[in-house]
Amino acid sequence: MIIYHNPRCSKSRQALALLRENGVEPEVIEYLKTPPTKSALRDLLRKLDLSAHDILRTKEDEYKKLGLSPDTAENKILAAIAANPILLERPIIIKGNRALIGRPPENVLELLR
Repeated sequence: MIIYHNPRCSKSRQALALLRENGVEPEVIEYLKTPPTKSALRDLLRKLDLSAHDILRTKEDEYKKLGLSPDTAENKILAAIAANPILLERPIIIKGNRALIGRPPENVLELLR
């Protein structure tokens, strides 16, 4: 399993703790230090079965500064996330060809079944 993790985020820390409590030691990607590429984000969207806008943190200042909206083209959103990884919703957990957003953190348990 892989977790896109922000150690400063309580929900991300809780999701990681839940995985560990269930015997899973995931690969931890601190995406603010190692931002995902546009290609990695496209793969992530496929696994999440979500649109690019669905994985945005719309309350971040960058969202407004960049003029993003639900009507923004996917390619522009992916470029914005790659350049400003703070825009990526967190945490995101991946297991094989499936992924989910760990909000609430208990969502991660779905990947353990």
